[in-house]
Amino acid sequence: MAEQDPSATARFMDLTDPRYAYMFGFLQADGHLSEQSRRRGRLTVEISVRDIHILHEFQRLTPYASSVSERVRGTNFSSQHHSATWALCALEARTTLNELGLPYGRKSATIMPPHLEFSRRDYLRGVIDADGSVGFTGQGFPFVSLTTASTAIGAFLCDYAREITGAERRIKRNARDDIYNIVYTKEAAMHLAEHLYYPGCLALLRKQTAADSLTSWQRPAGMRIAPPRRRWSQTDDRILLRLDDPAAAARSLDRTEQSCAMRLWRLRTGRVPMPGA
Repeated sequence: MAEQDPSATARFMDLTDPRYAYMFGFLQADGHLSEQSRRRGRLTVEISVRDIHILHEFQRLTPYASSVSERVRGTNFSSQHHSATWALCALEARTTLNELGLPYGRKSATIMPPHLEFSRRDYLRGVIDADGSVGFTGQGFPFVSLTTASTAIGAFLCDYAREITGAERRIKRNARDDIYNIVYTKEAAMHLAEHLYYPGCLALLRKQTAADSLTSWQRPAGMRIAPPRRRWSQTDDRILLRLDDPAAAARSLDRTEQSCAMRLWRLRTGRVPMPGA
């Protein structure tokens, strides 16, 4: 059993503490809170045994009895999947987590960032450690990604990453499984990873190592930097519809003719809403 942090009792789930903000983000994304009759229940987190160190950290930060166990079982991906599980049963702890925003039962689409003050970058790192990826693409480009069913979590990442990197992302569920796949690459990924995975932070060791490795990337000579995307405003849409000519609209709006033609098609076909009166 991990040795308990002496300050854990007084600060348990104080989300202004970077450790608990990270822990809560991880639990929201990868934990499961269940309840039974007579107020019984438990919180469980099952992950690959290679990341067992983070479960021992959670145990150390929790001032209630909890356990970390291992098992080997068959899955759709492996006949010998070795996993580790952290289990916590204390009603007081479960109530605290539930009130902060960790729902009982199925939760992937309903979780959202806390409504009270919290350490945002540590919380987001916990979410990405649980449900995201950090590393290099097959082409050798740095990337940071998150897969989530929660609109609130996806929007939070996009808003926060825009503050840190300037990169704009619009979240949209994919057609295959109705979830969001949000990806940052190249310089945006480097800046985001460097910000989230700062020295000494609580994190999965393998993702901390991956984040550190992104700093070695340099843009190849001759690779152009794509200009920032300009959002279409309602005023732009009105001008485009009034002119009804992509070439004329391109000159008026200082956009490409192709961009104006595509936007006009989207407006006419209902892919995007018409501007308000």
